Amino acid sequence: MAPNAFIGRTDPPTDGALSEALGPTKSIWDKLIESLDSRGVSEREWKCYSVKQGWSLRLLRKKRTIVWMAPCDDRFRVAFILGDRAVLAAHGCGLPKKILRMLDSAEKYPEGTGLRLEIRSARDLPAVMKLADVKMQ
Repeated sequence: MAPNAFIGRTDPPTDGALSEALGPTKSIWDKLIESLDSRGVSEREWKCYSVKQGWSLRLLRKKRTIVWMAPCDDRFRVAFILGDRAVLAAHGCGLPKKILRMLDSAEKYPEGTGLRLEIRSARDLPAVMKLADVKMQ
């Protein structure tokens, strides 16, 4: 996966810096945030746990993290942590087989199964929205 575009920076990205890093995928980034906002995922928080990892935007619904978004050059990553019930629900929500295989082989953490996807085009958004819906249930 591509590295975070904001590695080594001590301040969260400005909208201008984010636009520059994301390039043509900035509109997809904005569309995803807008779609999640319409589903009640309205809290946003920039986090940087280490300058070696860069900055990520944490999207929350009532203090519950739904998805992490990490800007990269000309693309971005989304990350979900899914509990056992959410993993089962993901298998029944019509996700592409490729993503289900990734989910089945994803790393397991005490908090749940971690799934990271790289977003390069608007065609990637339906799967992300399905995963977000599963996470919100």
